[in-house]
Amino acid sequence: MEQEKDYFEVECMVRNSFWNVYRPGAFEHYIVHNLRDDESLLKNLAYVIESDDRIIGHINYSVGFIDYGGERIDAVILGPVAVHEDFQNQGLGSKLIDYTLNLVKNEDIPFVLVVGDENYYHRFGFVSASKYGLYLEGTDTGDECPFFMIKLFDEFESGDNIGIFHNPDVFDVNPEDIDEFDKKFEYRKKEVLDGQLEEL
Repeated sequence: MEQEKDYFEVECMVRNSFWNVYRPGAFEHYIVHNLRDDESLLKNLAYVIESDDRIIGHINYSVGFIDYGGERIDAVILGPVAVHEDFQNQGLGSKLIDYTLNLVKNEDIPFVLVVGDENYYHRFGFVSASKYGLYLEGTDTGDECPFFMIKLFDEFESGDNIGIFHNPDVFDVNPEDIDEFDKKFEYRKKEVLDGQLEEL
């Protein structure tokens, strides 16, 4: 399990592993930082992988909610999950996910949601959440939204209403706050690269 002494090293690792991947710079390390003091974090599912006294992997789970048009239910979401940039493509992310999902089974959690690459997460038993009438806040409920997925551990009754999932509030980050937070770390240049989801 992640310990307090790990916090800054984890943030550095998460920052570097996401830097310029989905957008110029990164904000996942700031989410990880803010989650630690947020009631939404499931601290018993926050794990790291260590090798030779270095942290080379990290995973979080937290609780958001599904809005069924007035009725709200809690819902657990996986992530961020990160692997050190020098240790990627070695199966460490899969080990983190497999290990913690096995723990989830014993936590009386009926399902877990994730936002990510469907080709990657299908191997863990995740399927498109739209099959169960669930959509990520801000996406088109008329489309499948394949990158928003669910893994069931128990029966799920979707009912007739569409459910909209809302991340914990700490996932909504302000770019100016991130820039200020980044002053704690070694300088890295933000770059616009092909394949990114957002621009500067």
